Amino acid sequence: MRRRTGTYAAIGAAFAAGIVAGPLVAAWAQDGNRAETYRLLNLFGDVFERIRAEYVEPVNDRDAIENAIQGMLAGLDPHSSYMNPRMYRDMQVQTRGEFGGLGIEVTQEGGYIKVISPIDETPAARAGVKPGDLITHLNGNSVQGLTLQEAVEQMRGERGTSIRLTIRREGTDRPVELTLTRDVIRPQVVRFRVEGGDIGYIRLTSFNEQTEVGLRRAMQQIRQQAGNNLKGIVLDLRNNPGGLLDQAVQVSDDFLDQGEIVSTRARRSEDSQRWNARAGDIAQGLPIVVLINGGSASASEIVAGALQDHRRAIVLGTKSFGKGSVQTVMPIPGNGAIRLTTARYYTPSGRSIQATGIEPDVEVRATREEGNQAAAARRDREADLRRALRNDNSGQQQAAPPLPPLNLPAGLVERVQRDPAEGAPTFDPTKPETDHQLQQALQLLRGIAASPNPQRRASVR
Repeated sequence: MRRRTGTYAAIGAAFAAGIVAGPLVAAWAQDGNRAETYRLLNLFGDVFERIRAEYVEPVNDRDAIENAIQGMLAGLDPHSSYMNPRMYRDMQVQTRGEFGGLGIEVTQEGGYIKVISPIDETPAARAGVKPGDLITHLNGNSVQGLTLQEAVEQMRGERGTSIRLTIRREGTDRPVELTLTRDVIRPQVVRFRVEGGDIGYIRLTSFNEQTEVGLRRAMQQIRQQAGNNLKGIVLDLRNNPGGLLDQAVQVSDDFLDQGEIVSTRARRSEDSQRWNARAGDIAQGLPIVVLINGGSASASEIVAGALQDHRRAIVLGTKSFGKGSVQTVMPIPGNGAIRLTTARYYTPSGRSIQATGIEPDVEVRATREEGNQAAAARRDREADLRRALRNDNSGQQQAAPPLPPLNLPAGLVERVQRDPAEGAPTFDPTKPETDHQLQQALQLLRGIAASPNPQRRASVR
């Protein structure tokens, strides 16, 4: 991600010192209305001084200013925020692939903390925290009134310490009470195995600095184990909340020989960027199925969208989360950093998936009940978050061109079962045979391999 420091540091220092930085910010006024900008900044200074002088208890200047900055950023969209120095250090540690806490990716909705996805093999996942859960209380105290960062900071802590979560869960009448013991979270971001001796299964749980290296190692191990029997690859991005943009680009590049991977469009045209694939496909043309669901967000959607647009992979599952925006982390020396939404990203065909998500090529639901909860599923998506960015393709006459056909053996897709059979066993992560979406992906890949003329390389546009 890009780093921009100079101007933002100046503003941060000015506000931290209680100075009205009118001339500096007024120069940036979008409408050129300097007088209005001065008036609004003076309003901020007046309120700040009134709080310092008359609030019932003494107010820490730094806390007041940081709260003001946080409110300003939180008022933009769900993903822009201020990180104080401690939060910024925590974010850097998490990006490197190790952090302390519970192991959940969260956002804020209606004053509560909403779970996007628990990270595999962490206290949250082991305790049964689920995507879509609303955390209403921490150790019996309501999260109402807390910023997202404040709530996250309370959930973090030293290894071995405990915290009690009160959860409101769709379909349950009473609150769910869970006590979790914090741990050092070292998520295994890449997990893999060989299914049935002929299909490689690779699961990516997030996109941090270790993801692409781990993917290449997994592919090497799968080839060693399966040898010449390898017929295809399942790339599982379900409940993967995303992460680093450059890792999403590299993972996509690993399966593409050429063509665009993703582009970003910023407020200024000169800041827009485009990434293209280089020659070299680590799967050597083997067919790929990408698994997605409502918990697949951001970097996961970049990968799924790139491989889908190029028809390099078949996307199977349910519609993804729909986070099509890019956040740039901008350090403010001595004062943490801001995470600011700076661009939207677009798939190779020009689709913005912001607030819409990636539609699977083949819809397959995890449970039969999922089909009866369409309204609840929609609430779990980006479009329903407060102040979510609009999709700028909405309402335009010129839509992105339709994708080319899948070009699969006749009747193969029709044999895929959208819902599990009645009475099917409940999904157990330790038992792949209970994973309906995975089983349909395996059937699809084996069907392609059994075709008289299996297409081992989809054409790249």
